[in-house]
Amino acid sequence: MTTSFILLLLAVFLGIIYGFYYLQKKHVKFSTRVFAALIVGIVFGVVIQLSFGIDSKVTTTAVDWINIVGNGYVGLLQMLIMPLVFVSIVGAFTRLEANKQLGKISFTVLATLLGTTAISALVGIVSVFAFNLQGAEFAKGAAETARIAELAERQGMVDGVTIPQQILSFLPKNIFADLAGTRATSTIAVVIFSAFVGVAYLGIKRKAPEEAAFFAKLIDSLYKIVMRIVTLVLRLTPYGIVALMTKVTATSNYEAIVNLGKFVLASYVALIVVFIIHLVMLAFAKVNPLTYIKKAFPVLSFAFTSRSSAGALPLNIETQRKAFGVDDASANFSASFGLSIGQNGCAGVYPAMLAAIVAPTVGIDVFSPTYILTIIAVVTISSFGVAGVGGGATFASLIVLGSLNLPVAIVGLVISVEPLIDMARTAVNVSDSMLAGILTSRRINELDESVLNDEEAVVSSSI
Repeated sequence: MTTSFILLLLAVFLGIIYGFYYLQKKHVKFSTRVFAALIVGIVFGVVIQLSFGIDSKVTTTAVDWINIVGNGYVGLLQMLIMPLVFVSIVGAFTRLEANKQLGKISFTVLATLLGTTAISALVGIVSVFAFNLQGAEFAKGAAETARIAELAERQGMVDGVTIPQQILSFLPKNIFADLAGTRATSTIAVVIFSAFVGVAYLGIKRKAPEEAAFFAKLIDSLYKIVMRIVTLVLRLTPYGIVALMTKVTATSNYEAIVNLGKFVLASYVALIVVFIIHLVMLAFAKVNPLTYIKKAFPVLSFAFTSRSSAGALPLNIETQRKAFGVDDASANFSASFGLSIGQNGCAGVYPAMLAAIVAPTVGIDVFSPTYILTIIAVVTISSFGVAGVGGGATFASLIVLGSLNLPVAIVGLVISVEPLIDMARTAVNVSDSMLAGILTSRRINELDESVLNDEEAVVSSSI
């Protein structure tokens, strides 16, 4: 009977996949298909868990097969990350009409990413106070014990690493190794290398305009090819989301979520507050928050289900350019830098919350304004180089807790609810990078109002 149930679930899943293929053929809006995939995935996953349980062979085997679609889709997007980062940043330099804009773009993007990270850290700390989580104790089971042992090994990798040494790790020592993603800081290393190539292009443009023009055409051709691949992969988004959401809801430990419900609730409240802050900042920039939510929904929903800021990079850039009218340079810089710098959820809210929770257990007065400012400063500085893939929040937390001389065991104690919280964290990360792009484009007067205010101007227009 077990095999029969597995085959039945897979048959239902294939039917769902065909349903979304039918909707695509009928030219149903991309955003509508994404939203439908989110809902269908949740329902299907809940039905699987309620029918067979979280640990049954039926559930684990069926989800393993379904995961081919979900993880396969994320893998295809991750395949594009390094090529897209490179051609996007270098292409931004080749398309700059005035070199003086480069300074404004870089400063505004970085200031937005780091400034909102500092605010996010403060929001996380306040959330801990509001829910009275400081000094809280969490249950430790077999999974948590194993996670703590694993973290002890990872902690050894960051122990004794000073901030200057951390900064040095960002530099590309072997660009081919970094293009292959062999280091935790490979993404930011590729960003830095791409920026060097772009600056070199600007120098050649002044001294050898013919060679520079040839290089610009080459990069433009590469950019178009990469973006065409992006479009082909993005067409798979509804299929990927329904598979990812099915896995999440079918394998989530709801009992653990209830046991850690207060922590989960505090985390979501903090992340929602940060998202509202994004909307307020957009309102000050004369961008309608409701328009932003509507147009950003496809990329935010993908980030939510995939838990990968890096995987959302192609959709992020396309959304900024085609839905919000952000200029190419600002969109490419903000999305690329946002992968490794100033992630509001993973590198802002989360490590700040853990630091505020665990500090009282070692006799520290977490209500001290000086200590609060210390947490915010350490969190902001440590947000450099956080990988935009699963595990980035853990890496950031280890660095922050280690820098503050706090025990890291708490990171392992919340493992059972980590996926649930990570979904919202990732969506907030992506929102912040889009916020940086919009604000930057507005500052340099390159934001296309006709695209921004056109309700039909959405990323689905080409998918």
